[in-house]
Amino acid sequence: MTGRVVAGLAARRAIRGGAAWGAVFALVVASTAVGFESAYGTVEARQQLVRTLGGNAGIQALFGVTRDISTVKGFTAWRCLGVLPLVGAIWALLHATRTLQGEEDSGRLELLLAGPTTRAGAGVAAMAGMAAGLVAMFAVTAAGVLAVTGTGGFGVTAGLYFAVALVAAPAMFLAVGSLTSQLATTRRQAAAMAGGVFGVAYAIRLVADSGSGLRWLRWASPLGWVESLRPLTGSRPLALVPIAGLTLGLSAAAIVVNGARDYGTGALPASDTGPLRAGLLESAWRFSARLTRPRAVGWAAAIGLMAAVVGLVAKSVGEAATESEGFAEIIQRLGGRSGGAEAYLGLSFTIVAALLAFQAAGHVAATREEEADGQLDNLLVRPLSRSRWLLGRVATAFAALAAVSVLAGLASWVTAASQDTGVGLGRLLSAGMNVLPPAVLVLALGTLAHAVAPRRAVALTYGLVAWSFLVELVGSLVNASHWLLDLSLFHHIAPVPAVDPRWDTAALYVVLAAAAGAISLVAFNRRDLVGA
Repeated sequence: MTGRVVAGLAARRAIRGGAAWGAVFALVVASTAVGFESAYGTVEARQQLVRTLGGNAGIQALFGVTRDISTVKGFTAWRCLGVLPLVGAIWALLHATRTLQGEEDSGRLELLLAGPTTRAGAGVAAMAGMAAGLVAMFAVTAAGVLAVTGTGGFGVTAGLYFAVALVAAPAMFLAVGSLTSQLATTRRQAAAMAGGVFGVAYAIRLVADSGSGLRWLRWASPLGWVESLRPLTGSRPLALVPIAGLTLGLSAAAIVVNGARDYGTGALPASDTGPLRAGLLESAWRFSARLTRPRAVGWAAAIGLMAAVVGLVAKSVGEAATESEGFAEIIQRLGGRSGGAEAYLGLSFTIVAALLAFQAAGHVAATREEEADGQLDNLLVRPLSRSRWLLGRVATAFAALAAVSVLAGLASWVTAASQDTGVGLGRLLSAGMNVLPPAVLVLALGTLAHAVAPRRAVALTYGLVAWSFLVELVGSLVNASHWLLDLSLFHHIAPVPAVDPRWDTAALYVVLAAAAGAISLVAFNRRDLVGA
């Protein structure tokens, strides 16, 4: 009976999330297929697109190898498979660690274990519930894919296989998050471990797609296996074997480890004592900086590395795309007017903007987690006001975002300068600072959500970032409606350095962020603390 309760609770939460993300996947697939028809309706336009993107090392490193992108189905498969599995994998690992280790951290699982069930039984039930969410994601995604089979020129079987490819990464990283939840002692540690696996997998796939001599590395990455499925463009179902093997193997390992460990501990050894490190503990604001530091360092390394790779390939990609009308149209849709390396850098910094916004969402999640886990109670019983605590967390998060944005501009300049791109330090530092306002607005809106609807704050914040990025990405490649594009936070910033920054838009974002922050302080002071 208790096992059914655990499975039901996990399934309801997973189905809501899975269906929501499935709807996003379906929308992106449909808009990409329909938009491609309108944007590249002639043979000449499609040939120009192939010359722009086909064989381009920089584009392929970021989004995957291009195959048959002169057709609706080929372009749709490439565009969607290059982005959607990444978003789905991040949702999956966060959801798995929240469902398993998060419930244990909050103490709710302990109440359920007092009934007629075991920890292993509860774990199996929770994982079964998460599997229901994966089924919901597949069902909604498949419905969206099948809705455009006529436009895309592929059949029902191919459409279902495409949907399987899109949800393959979420399936694997649900299993990854399930296992790390058993290895780590806290949800934060479990999510960090799963995130590290994701980062390594993406880095390997990026390297594999950056040069023909390294294609074999794709088989060393779970994300590379997803790309190797090749839906709609010479399908290779054999790649499903390692995907299924990893998913089932890690799930089985999670069940075994869960049954063998003690409640409240992780399978990996953890020390309860250690040397005293009293740095940054002299005040509440310094304590906030100490809590923010590990997350900021991790994001700085990831975003700095990506910016360095972008700068390294900017000259070669820019030269290849200089004569491309299709590439010029993409830049024009984003508001740019320069070509060459500046155009490619402007397009790439849209991705940097999305990563920085995800970093901001992570800060909101950490703030909410501190309240949900009861740690905030211990601080507020001291002579520390709610406003001062919240201001400290927001201020340190803002400082971290600003530092990473400057680092992104500097890292891209160092590598771009090594290739004699001709793009100066000032332009690339402006490009880095240009992506800061959307992240600041995400931080402010997420803080407002935390103050008003704390239990939904994390989902709303990540959803806002994911929606904005997907809309902007699709809109840059097809003629999407301006009503849709206006809903993206990234659509209103300029693709610097291809064009000068829109400082008026940046100022508006900052004003909106300040207003949201002020409302957050009032709302947070007036509500009760809310646990997990």
